[in-house]
Amino acid sequence: MFDFITRLPPFVVNVIGVIGFSLYVMNYCLLTFHRLTSHSKLYFVINLMAASMVLIGLTHSFNLAAALIQLFWIVISTTAIIVRLRQSKRADAEWA
Repeated sequence: MFDFITRLPPFVVNVIGVIGFSLYVMNYCLLTFHRLTSHSKLYFVINLMAASMVLIGLTHSFNLAAALIQLFWIVISTTAIIVRLRQSKRADAEWA
């Protein structure tokens, strides 16, 4: 998987990183204008996608601090998605 990413042209990798940045900005705007809440799974899915894409963008011009921030967002977003999925399963079981 990583070999595939490293063989991509730098321009493509930069575009993936910029798309990730755009997802971060879009997600923040949706949150700011109350189109999305920080409790929704979608909020964390978008953050996960954005962090992953920015991390891919860092493969050609690496920056340790930026990579660590993206790894943090990936871990926390994945954890939040799992917690919310468990909560919704629990809520469904209570109604059954």
